Amino acid sequence: MPESGELPPSAVAAVGARPFGFYVHVPFCVTRCGYCDFNTYTATELGPGASRQDYADTAIDEVRLARRVLGSGALPVETVFVGGGTPTLLDAGDLVRILRAIDDEFGLAPGAEVSTEANPESVDPAALATLRAGGFTRISFGMQSAREHVLKILDRRHTPGRAVEAVREAREAGFEHVNLDLIYSTPGESDDDWRASLDAAIDAQPDHVSAYSLIVEDGTKLAARIKRGELPMPDDDVAADRYLIADEMLAKAGYGWYEVSNWATSEAGRCRHNLLYWTGGDWWGIGPGAHSHVGGTRWWNVKHPAAYASRLADRKSPAHAREILTDADRAIERVMLELRLISGFPLDDFAPGVRPAVARALADGLLDVDAFKTGHAVLTRNGRLLADALIRDLT
Repeated sequence: MPESGELPPSAVAAVGARPFGFYVHVPFCVTRCGYCDFNTYTATELGPGASRQDYADTAIDEVRLARRVLGSGALPVETVFVGGGTPTLLDAGDLVRILRAIDDEFGLAPGAEVSTEANPESVDPAALATLRAGGFTRISFGMQSAREHVLKILDRRHTPGRAVEAVREAREAGFEHVNLDLIYSTPGESDDDWRASLDAAIDAQPDHVSAYSLIVEDGTKLAARIKRGELPMPDDDVAADRYLIADEMLAKAGYGWYEVSNWATSEAGRCRHNLLYWTGGDWWGIGPGAHSHVGGTRWWNVKHPAAYASRLADRKSPAHAREILTDADRAIERVMLELRLISGFPLDDFAPGVRPAVARALADGLLDVDAFKTGHAVLTRNGRLLADALIRDLT
C-alpha cells in the first residue's frame, strides 16, 4: 500500500457509483471476553504510543486522509458504524467529534444512519443523551445472554438485567433504532436458558435483534478452556436447534428475518450499514485493523494502535496491505453475501456451471419455491441452517 494511501485509478473512478459509508473501529476494552478474537486491547495490553485520550484526534486524522485520497467530489455518507472493542469507553463527546469530522469532510446524506455498539455497562443516560443529540441514530447493545452463568462463561461483565435497562435508557434518550446482540450454544447453556434470553430481549422491545452461534476461535481463552477439557465444545446440532428456537420466537413476536442472523420489526429497523456491506457498497474503515473497500480495491490497516497513531502522525496512510479484486472474486463474493439476505440472489446471475446445484437446492427444500418463481433464490428456514455449505455449492 503506498504511504500516501493512493488508490488505483479504477477504484478512484468508481467513487460515488455505489452507496458509501464509514466504519470506525475503537479498539479498547476493559477486559477481554473469553470468546473474542477481535483486534482489541485492554489497558495492560496497549503499551506506549497510544491512548484512549488521544484516539479521537488520531481517528479524525484518518478521516481527513480519506478525503484527500478520495478527492473533492461529492460523496455523501449514507451510513456510519462505530464498532469495537467497546466504542463507548471513549467519551461520548469524542465519538460525536469523530462523527462531526466525517460530516465536515464529506457530508452526511439526508437521513443517514449513524450507529454505535455499546456494552450495557459502558453507558449511562447522560452519555446516551450526548450521543443522540450529537447525531447518532442507532445503538447496538451486546446483551449476549440473560443468564448469569452463561455471561460468566463468556466473561461478560454486565448483570443479566442491565441490557434491558440500557434499551429503556436509549429509548428515553431518543433512539428510535436499538439492537440487542445475542449469542447461543455457549457451553453450559440449556434450551431453557436460551428461551429466557430471547424472552428478555423481546420484552425489552428493541426493533432489531441479532443472534449468532458461538464460534470457538483459536488463541482465545475459551478455546484454551475447551482444549483442557474444562468446557465442552459447542455442538452443531444444538446450535441448529437454538437457531430454530430463535427464529420461531422472534417471528411470533413480530420480528422478521432479513439476513440469516438478523431480525427486525420493520424495514426501517434493518441495519443499513450492514446492508451496505452485503449488497456491494463502498466504505472506508477508520482505526487499527479496520478494513476498507472502494471500487473493487480492499485494504486493511496496521493492527496495533501505536503503529496506527505513528503512521498518521507522520502523515502516512495507516494501511498495511491491499488487494484488487478480480471480476471473478467479486462475482463469488456477491453470491456469498446476497444469498444470505431475504431479497436473495437473481437466478439469471448464477454462473451456468452451478445451475444444477441450484435446482438440487430447490428440490431439497433449501430454496423458497415462491421466490424461485419470481426469479430469485431465497433461503428457506432449512436453507438458512445450511447456508454456509449451500453457498459453497453455489459459487
